[in-house]
Amino acid sequence: VAEKTVGIILGFLRKDGPAEPVDELVKSIPGAEEAIAANSSGGGLSSLMGGGLMALGSRLMGLGLGMGEIQSVARELFKFGRAKIGSDAMDKIIAGTPGLSQFA
Repeated sequence: VAEKTVGIILGFLRKDGPAEPVDELVKSIPGAEEAIAANSSGGGLSSLMGGGLMALGSRLMGLGLGMGEIQSVARELFKFGRAKIGSDAMDKIIAGTPGLSQFA
């Protein structure tokens, strides 16, 4: 579930976030490309909801995660990202991705 969660979140960031810092983040995480590919949305409910943060939340809740768990995973990912690519790049991702600041 953890690998799926990270893959889904990184896939969302790649789609909806600022390209350059997100690519830097993905490159800094071993296995990230594979996790994104294995958990990319093939349509279904996510496409019906139009994507974005609501679709991300629905996909993660579909894995059995509650909102508190989703926030915890996001905060840990952001903390890891700051350690790997720096606060400035991570702040660009958070600021440049609609709705993401509520999880930072």
